[in-house]
Amino acid sequence: MRKQKVTAYLDARLADDLEALAARRRVPTTRIVEAALASFLSPDGAEQNEAAITRRLDRLTRAIERLERDQEIAAEALALFIRFWLIATPPIHAELRDAAQAKGRERYAGFVDALARRLAKGTTLAREVSREVSAETESE
Repeated sequence: MRKQKVTAYLDARLADDLEALAARRRVPTTRIVEAALASFLSPDGAEQNEAAITRRLDRLTRAIERLERDQEIAAEALALFIRFWLIATPPIHAELRDAAQAKGRERYAGFVDALARRLAKGTTLAREVSREVSAETESE
């Protein structure tokens, strides 16, 4: 391959770093300068980096959109539950309060157990609701 001589002036510190790198790698300084220039002048490197960053940003955007949807479903489910609970729960007389509190603690323990089983199974309410809504939409 034909080579052409190019003369360039470098900052003294940069020239020292170049010489040190060439000595460490045991290669001529010309090879390091050629590789650096080729990398700098190559448009492919920057375009590849930009494409990779764009793909990552797209993936992150989709993940955030799924999280927002799941959070919205969870908030709506909780709001509906609270609304129905407040509507359907009658006030408790003072003489029945201890028994009601004991029953409430028992139900809460059952709720925590059911939640632990669901989380261990990997099924989420958001996925179930999403599947049910999709199935209802398709049947209409």
